[in-house]
Amino acid sequence: MNPKEVLAFAKEKEIRQFDLRFTDLPGLSQHVSYPISQLTPDSFEEGFGIDGSSIRGWAAINESDMLLVPDAGTAFIDPFGEIRTLVMASDVIDPITRQHYERDPRWIARKAEMYLKNSGLADTAYFGAEAEFFIFDNVRFDQNQHSGFYFIDAEEGRWNSGREENNLGYRPRYKEGYFPVPPTDHYQDLRAEMVETMIRCGIHIECHHHEVATGGQCEIDQRFDTLVKSADNMMLYKYVIRNVANQYGKTVTFMPKPLYGDNGSGMHTHQSLWKDGKALFAGDMYAGLSQMALWYIGGLLKHARALSAIIAPTTNSYKRLVPGYEAPVNLAYSRRNRSAAVRIPMYSASPKAKRVEFRPPDPSSNPYMAFAAMLMAGLDGVLNKIDAGEPLDKDIYDLSPEEIKQVPSMPGSLEEALDCLEDDHSFLLKGDVFTEELIETFINYKRRHEADAIRLRPHPYEFALYYDI
Repeated sequence: MNPKEVLAFAKEKEIRQFDLRFTDLPGLSQHVSYPISQLTPDSFEEGFGIDGSSIRGWAAINESDMLLVPDAGTAFIDPFGEIRTLVMASDVIDPITRQHYERDPRWIARKAEMYLKNSGLADTAYFGAEAEFFIFDNVRFDQNQHSGFYFIDAEEGRWNSGREENNLGYRPRYKEGYFPVPPTDHYQDLRAEMVETMIRCGIHIECHHHEVATGGQCEIDQRFDTLVKSADNMMLYKYVIRNVANQYGKTVTFMPKPLYGDNGSGMHTHQSLWKDGKALFAGDMYAGLSQMALWYIGGLLKHARALSAIIAPTTNSYKRLVPGYEAPVNLAYSRRNRSAAVRIPMYSASPKAKRVEFRPPDPSSNPYMAFAAMLMAGLDGVLNKIDAGEPLDKDIYDLSPEEIKQVPSMPGSLEEALDCLEDDHSFLLKGDVFTEELIETFINYKRRHEADAIRLRPHPYEFALYYDI
């Protein structure tokens, strides 16, 4: 919709309020609401003033005035509010310069799309992200100077098999939750309602299913779309899933590794480049790929350790990215082999379906920054003709210790990932997509508020290991 159509739609649907959404640096959705009478044709140029000083990773107190300018093309009716409300994503504008705010993640994603078009290599980048999540019934956690704990419970959790009261069995075994039918899959109806709600909000859904872990791990797959639209959809995806679950008395987390001893949640991201309606990744080389696609893979693999700070940006991410377990930490590519960081799906022989799947990302990432950073790494591979090396079609877990040493891997901690980003980020600066100031702000925020904060606190398991030492 354009602004005129949005105003007509609001009148037709008797909208009472409108809600502007934006995203902070770590990737949490924020919002502010107004009576619908405040929305005029000029609003889509002039915007609405907010105080940005308390937004994580944003401006200092002396530069706090910001404008939110609604994007008419993102409008939908909020399916959860009691008062009929129109929701729109918005761009963040500096009121003095009238320029886009460089720490607005959505602007970073838009710049990545512009850089792609200006490069002449392609005019469209498609992204399709598969974000996994857990549905729990209860979660408790606390941390202070003298205590720290978390407690998770889920009716579907295999650990409840020995419970005495109201126990009907039918729970997925650890690492065996892929794909049981109900009643072992407890959440078929809940996911179906999530899907129906997303469809009403304009998201195209391909399928949904239970995932590998017990305790309510699920996946709902969206259809691929252009970079910014896919990131907008991922923010809406999380909003819908959390709120539908909340209506059912459930709670959802996109933490990569909330359960010990079972699979974590990833966000495998499918990517492809197109130009003039033609798929550029289809060819006659390995796995039906083009030379461009292999160079793109070369860029992803070369910069994967730096990318990890953005695509797997939490300390918890590295509880999932552990060598020898379920996550693809090995920096190699392969057709079909899910133990490689880059997989080439072989479901279809159609050139239009040819794509690469990058498997290390997880859903704790900011999708605007994650998709933009992956595109920039891939394009660096194409521009510099980076050799992806030989494919690794063996099962990586069956390699000998000598062979596995030859395969580079993802960082083992957030601290290491941030060091890698600090050392290797020039590819992100091309076209001013990311800025030095933004990367420095991101690294400092993550170090101070997350990496250092975890390092300073005793871990509960340390008491089991060391209390009697």
